[in-house]
Amino acid sequence: MIKLEIASSQQTLLAMTCYLLIKLQNMEKPPASIALDKLNIPHTTFHHEGSVESYEQAALERNQHVGQVVKSILFRVRENEFALVLVAGPKPISWKILRKVLGRSRISTATEEEVLEVTGYRVGTVSPFGLKNQVRVIIEANVLKEEIVSTGSGVRNTAIIIKSADLHQALKDAEVVELIESENV
Repeated sequence: MIKLEIASSQQTLLAMTCYLLIKLQNMEKPPASIALDKLNIPHTTFHHEGSVESYEQAALERNQHVGQVVKSILFRVRENEFALVLVAGPKPISWKILRKVLGRSRISTATEEEVLEVTGYRVGTVSPFGLKNQVRVIIEANVLKEEIVSTGSGVRNTAIIIKSADLHQALKDAEVVELIESENV
């Protein structure tokens, strides 16, 4: 009876292992990963077990700190003109500085519909890589102070882990600007 249970446990383990291997093989690459592959930019993809609800959770699960988690925020500069801003961590950017950089007195964050239409990604998955439309990209200077960062991948609960130098190389036309006021750093 004991030998039967061991054999049954081994068969279950083997079946589970085969199932996981098949599932991993059938996972599609996120769009951002495909775009980075085309540029020969080294990176890894990180899949969260469940949904991500905070910077702290994302950082913890990725074995990072919150300053390494980069969000991509799309701003409407004027009708049919947008800018994508990459910001590390939860600290707010200075709208005053951003308006000056963009040369506009009035800007706003893009709507969910605009984000999808312009980037090709849903809010919460936006990546600066593999965008549907070309937009001005601004990297907040603190992003490049970290050796390794993580960004959206185009797929919910999945991130791109990348060296900040490689991120900068992939986004070679991006502007690097200090958008967080010194008292917020």
